Amino acid sequence: MDKHLFHYKGSKRVMAFVGLLTLGQVAAIIYQALYLSKAITQMFQGAVWSAILPSFFTFLAAYALRHLLQWGKERLAYKFADRTALSFQELLIRKVFDLGPRSIGKHGSGNLITLALEGIPQFKTYLELFIPRFMSMGIIPFVLFLYIFAIDRISGIILAVVMPILIAFLILLGFAAQKQMDAQLDTYKLLSRHFVDSLRGLVTLKYLGRSKSHQKAIEIVSNKYRIATNRTLRVAFLSTFSLDFFTSLSVAVIAVELGLRLINGHIGLEAALAILILAPKYFLPVRELGNDYHATMDGKEAGEQIRELLAEKTSDQTDFSPTLAQWTESSRLSFEHVSKRSDEERTILQRIKFEASGYQKIGIVGASGAGKSTLIDLLSGFTQPTAGKILVNGNDLEHLSIPAWQEQLTYIPQHPYIFSGTVAENISFYEPNAGRADIERAAGITGLNELISRFPNGFDEKIGQGGRALSGGEEQRIALARSLLQNRSILLFDEPTAHLDIETEQEIKEMILPILENKLVFFATHRLHWMKNMDLILVLEAGQIVEMGTHEQLIGKSGAYDQLIQAHRRGMKE
Repeated sequence: MDKHLFHYKGSKRVMAFVGLLTLGQVAAIIYQALYLSKAITQMFQGAVWSAILPSFFTFLAAYALRHLLQWGKERLAYKFADRTALSFQELLIRKVFDLGPRSIGKHGSGNLITLALEGIPQFKTYLELFIPRFMSMGIIPFVLFLYIFAIDRISGIILAVVMPILIAFLILLGFAAQKQMDAQLDTYKLLSRHFVDSLRGLVTLKYLGRSKSHQKAIEIVSNKYRIATNRTLRVAFLSTFSLDFFTSLSVAVIAVELGLRLINGHIGLEAALAILILAPKYFLPVRELGNDYHATMDGKEAGEQIRELLAEKTSDQTDFSPTLAQWTESSRLSFEHVSKRSDEERTILQRIKFEASGYQKIGIVGASGAGKSTLIDLLSGFTQPTAGKILVNGNDLEHLSIPAWQEQLTYIPQHPYIFSGTVAENISFYEPNAGRADIERAAGITGLNELISRFPNGFDEKIGQGGRALSGGEEQRIALARSLLQNRSILLFDEPTAHLDIETEQEIKEMILPILENKLVFFATHRLHWMKNMDLILVLEAGQIVEMGTHEQLIGKSGAYDQLIQAHRRGMKE
């Protein structure tokens, strides 16, 4: 049994109600058996139909009540499972946002997508099936044993001896199945990661002419999952057959024993029939739990993974959360010997030292792998430094993964995400209470009006998944409109125009530059023409700041900045 089951909201109340319904159900089962055996005995003895019909109708009433109570149990379990799974899904999605993109990379986006899209339904199925099955197994066999033992001790003893053997066998099967389930889950994670990576890299593979050769890799991964699934199904089918065989054999032993004693006159026909009818119901909860074991184990495993993810410490769960004043023209930010190492102990940034004040525009440049995105991640709070300290208005902070800082900034990535929804919903995604006039104003400033005017539904046109596709420049305009609507004091850009052609980039640049006024801006890019508009340039090389100054101060010094400019010009000519 899942030890966390009692900790879910409302689980104890649901289990109590299901337990009461199960008690009513077992009473209906006993009445059903008694009056069915009574009706058969009356017919065997040649009683008239008028004497038989009351027993027969009582049997039908008990039969109907039993299944009505079963329906009630399933409805209670379904509503609880649906409510709990929906709550877990909301918590999981919120947690993914709290973790940030770099932390998500540690878990694997494929794993998280699988957990959200398939793990939640599996978890729901587990709760829906397990609670009624568990309560039935705990109550029905026990009550039936007491009843049968009261009317016939020999049959009760046989049932008492056989049940522990069945349960022990079920536990052994569970261990064997768990091993196969773990192997299947590992291959399923591999398959999901491979699938997501293949989707992301499909355009690149096609561009390189490797899309067809990638079929072999997909075939290998899929075949591994097929083999693991077949092994799991083999164990599931064998366990089902074994349970059915042993329960049938146990009922057969009771039937033979009852038959012999019935012939010898040691037991009456009505009592023997009642015991024989009740015997399969005694074993039925064990069989149902065993049959559903494999269906529920996926959900149980998914629930454990979700709980582990929710328990992971995030930026909002830090030991301190200082209050920072709103960023103004007199505010100051200092990085003092800040370093960052990867999980593999590889140095990404080393002893970064700089100071930003007021509404400066700070450019971050360097070759690929120099550490530009990592520095933006530190500034946004997506990741935390491994050494050094950060000062904000005199507050000594270990990192910037605190709400007081993150609530003041807007992050614009290289590939902004377009959510499935209307244009207006996408622009106001982070400000859902924004009015239509504000949304239209932000769209106008970022040059979206001409595009939106061509849509049949205007601002109500659906875009994103299942809607109209947008170009890279149009997506970037949506992201800029979002930032305008948020109107925050700190802007972080991480290669926002890296994937755009030069004409589109120039249009975006004309829109971005006015937005940068009266804000603290960090602009990481390898497009160096932006640096002429920056107040300070940080030149990174191998994770270190090797030069710092304005464009005019750095140009012509034959340093790292000049080398980047020369490399950029050579790339343009090529």
